Amino acid sequence: MSIRILIVDDHLIIRDGLRLIFDTVPELELVAEASNGKEGLAQVDAHLPDVVLMDLQMPVMDGITAIETLRRTHPELAIVILTTYKENDLLLRGLKAGARGYLLKDTDRQTLINSIQAAARGETLLQPEILQRALSFQEEEANTADAVESPLSDRESEVIKMVADGARNKEIAYKLGITERTVKAHLSHIFQKLDVDSRAGAVATAARMGIL
Repeated sequence: MSIRILIVDDHLIIRDGLRLIFDTVPELELVAEASNGKEGLAQVDAHLPDVVLMDLQMPVMDGITAIETLRRTHPELAIVILTTYKENDLLLRGLKAGARGYLLKDTDRQTLINSIQAAARGETLLQPEILQRALSFQEEEANTADAVESPLSDRESEVIKMVADGARNKEIAYKLGITERTVKAHLSHIFQKLDVDSRAGAVATAARMGIL
């Protein structure tokens, strides 16, 4: 069964490049394209894709607004941000809004394919190299603002830092000497305290608060 994909990006050259790649991968089906968030919402309703590749800076409706809307109307949809290094703050806002992860626009072909397949399986995409740049940017911002007291316990802070490094529940459990069930419980408490509903959102919020 193929993975149905929608591209939402205002740059035609990006959409053309992605289309050429998808045409060579039998299990990936590009069902529609859109040049802004508003068009993207309409295309989601019309085609019901499995994965949406979402740019952030677009005319008419930006990607973050579109992500927030889709999280309400299609909570099961896997949304992956298409980003550049210059969009650090927007990246964190997009993750907080409900995106499952992110891809660099200059990523290699196999990473793109693997990431889309992972998103379709329900996995969170947190690539350490770009996340570290975003977190470094966020740290610079935090240094100029008043410190916010963390609502997380020491163990919860350990867990979210490992999540930010890309560790899965099994790896976190092994490193901390606890069960996967306990890790899931910690994540549930973290989501509740940070008012988010995804690992990506938790990392973004923790970064904004200076926890990471």
